[in-house]
Amino acid sequence: MDINTETIPTLRTEHYFLRGLEKKDAESLYQILKNETTMKYITPHPIQSLIEMREKIIDYLQGFKDEKEIPWVIVHRESNNVIGIFRLHKLHMWHKKAELGAIIHPDFQNSGVMSQVLERALAYAFNEIGLNRIVGDIFSGNVASRALLKKFGFIKEGVLRQTDFDGKHFHNTEVYSMLKPEYEKRLKN
Repeated sequence: MDINTETIPTLRTEHYFLRGLEKKDAESLYQILKNETTMKYITPHPIQSLIEMREKIIDYLQGFKDEKEIPWVIVHRESNNVIGIFRLHKLHMWHKKAELGAIIHPDFQNSGVMSQVLERALAYAFNEIGLNRIVGDIFSGNVASRALLKKFGFIKEGVLRQTDFDGKHFHNTEVYSMLKPEYEKRLKN
């Protein structure tokens, strides 16, 4: 199954929705992605300017056109505010696989946002575009993301030693994955 590279679909949950990333989201996302604390498990080099954020959005949207990723913003349904970004990236339709990527505003971290978002995104990835494998790779210190992946039944495949350097320390990466049959089994339980 192929993805429609003309329009990023809107995915709805009880309290949030994922809508296609747009250039107009630069200011909202910049406020989130420039925060060093928010980005500590993503990169030691947060976004430094609004111009850089705009360039990043253009890259993400080009990745969508090239069928290499699907970038969404996470919007709070009640306030209509952008509270984060969620991506299926390293998307490969021939191999039917992708990786998860999410960054949430600090005010919404550990509040159940990602449980709703991930539930809907997994359904979309496995059932609507026909993926077979989804990967979540996280810094070993990212306790909240580890708990989320385990909650959803992702299987730990291993640890990649000292894969990232933050300017002071090296960090290990833990790799988790879920296959479509595991997702389907989880739904039956």
